[in-house]
Amino acid sequence: MNDLRMIGVLWARELLRMKKEPTRLMGVVIQPLLFWLVIGSGFSPSFHVIENADLDYLSFFFIGIIAMVLLFASIFSTITLIDDRSSGFMQAVLVAPGTRFALVLGKILGVTSIALIQALLFMAVGLFLKVPMMQADWLLVSIFLFLGGFSMAGLGFVLAWLSTSSAAYHALMSVILIPMWILSGAMFPPSTQWMQWAVLINPIAWLVSGLRAAFAGGVAPMGSVTSTLSLEYCLGALCLFSLFCLWAGSWICRFKRI
Repeated sequence: MNDLRMIGVLWARELLRMKKEPTRLMGVVIQPLLFWLVIGSGFSPSFHVIENADLDYLSFFFIGIIAMVLLFASIFSTITLIDDRSSGFMQAVLVAPGTRFALVLGKILGVTSIALIQALLFMAVGLFLKVPMMQADWLLVSIFLFLGGFSMAGLGFVLAWLSTSSAAYHALMSVILIPMWILSGAMFPPSTQWMQWAVLINPIAWLVSGLRAAFAGGVAPMGSVTSTLSLEYCLGALCLFSLFCLWAGSWICRFKRI
């Protein structure tokens, strides 16, 4: 009962915090939207995939931007963990009735909810701009959005807990999270051999490839992902990575002092 109460309180706290900071909600949507329109328009004339000549770059890049929205939402939401630690709130939670697992799960579910809201807002803008989504398998899309948000929130939690300050967290973000997104196939197909190997172990690549397949009705457009990144591979890998991040967060809370 104590665990359920802690999960619910931390989950609701993240949503209330977002409600009090509407500019953060809009900023995480508007920035990727501008990035998608500007970069997408610039690369569209030169984008060409031999395996699929009809593949439009703005549609191709749109999926990568959804992954960016989930990633950025997780980054900006989990960085509040450092503020909670500085203010003493996290110390109070640690001595309250409830397990470390409940603490981590409550925080991650709250961050995941925020990430999903922002991703859905961006997708609504995409519908308004007539991004093709008629073939989408919405059940698969929903599953990958949740797993992507959950895994990114879990990874962000681990990095934030390990960081001694906001500056340290931003440094980790710059050298780990942003390169992971760039090397995920979000901006361009992983055509070289070393990139095809890199996407096999990149959680954001599993998200991008899975979403591309889900938006295409179950089969990703030719040339957009490696042949080894099947829908089943992406789904299974994301599930395992989400569970790993949840376990890692619980372990770090138990053994690393704040």
